[in-house]
Amino acid sequence: MARVVLISRLLRGYVGAVCTQAAASKLMLCTLRHLSLTSMMKSQRKTDHLERTATVMLVAAAKVCGAASESPSVKSLRLLIADKDFSFKAGQWIDFFIPGVSVVGGFSICSSPRLLEQERMIELAVKYTNHPPALWIHNKCTLDSEVAVRVGGDFFFDPQPTDAPRNLVLIAGGVGINPLLSILRHSADLHRERANKGSGYEIGTIKLFYSAKNTSELLFKKNIFDLVNEFPEKIACSLHVTKQTTQISAELKPYITEGRITEEEIKDHISKETLFYICGPPPMTDFFSKQLENNHVPKEHICFEKWW
Repeated sequence: MARVVLISRLLRGYVGAVCTQAAASKLMLCTLRHLSLTSMMKSQRKTDHLERTATVMLVAAAKVCGAASESPSVKSLRLLIADKDFSFKAGQWIDFFIPGVSVVGGFSICSSPRLLEQERMIELAVKYTNHPPALWIHNKCTLDSEVAVRVGGDFFFDPQPTDAPRNLVLIAGGVGINPLLSILRHSADLHRERANKGSGYEIGTIKLFYSAKNTSELLFKKNIFDLVNEFPEKIACSLHVTKQTTQISAELKPYITEGRITEEEIKDHISKETLFYICGPPPMTDFFSKQLENNHVPKEHICFEKWW
């Protein structure tokens, strides 16, 4: 999932507040020379991602330490973030500052917070588009490329140990899987922690509905299937393809439905203990959030992230 906003002038008097480590400060200066938080082009929506993170002062240096093709149109990145003050909640995005590029990217994190805690890494998956940050990632980014990141967003799942157990229904379309995969991975980490320690948050059941054009554009299939197989009593998935033109492999067939995710499938999971997280193209997000409200799901139990 990606968001972008154009920055028109240079930033002055901001670098000293964002980073204290010498190496990171050097990167910040290089990166933030090209940015302005006070002269941003306004989005046609109520707020854009830079407006929503403008009060977050921590901008952390990051280095690309891994890259791979997740699909014909999506490239994944692993970023090393040494600053231990940097953290995020499962489902949040980052502002993505690239030295020499005056457009700031906004990409949802697809890894679990646990990966950052243990290895100081986060993962992104970026779809190819003509937006400068996505072009840079697909065409110019290399191992050891240096960027800067800032976390933001109020779309997240961050239960506390004493919170009541909740079931989760995750509804994803296309690269909208990114923040929902982060939530799915975080939920699995919470379940492992409780199983190992006998304490911590008790997660309910999790059902992932995920739709893409075809099976090659269904991202992270192996990661999803591994979690389903590790926790069959907790995690289930239903993958949908809407424009499949080739035969579906025998390995994938048990998980794949041809056609869109339907209202009836979602209705079967409505309960007072269930939270719904939706991320995908705006028409899809609008449709399912409205249908859930029409079926008397409380608004506070419906969380959605809209694309810019």
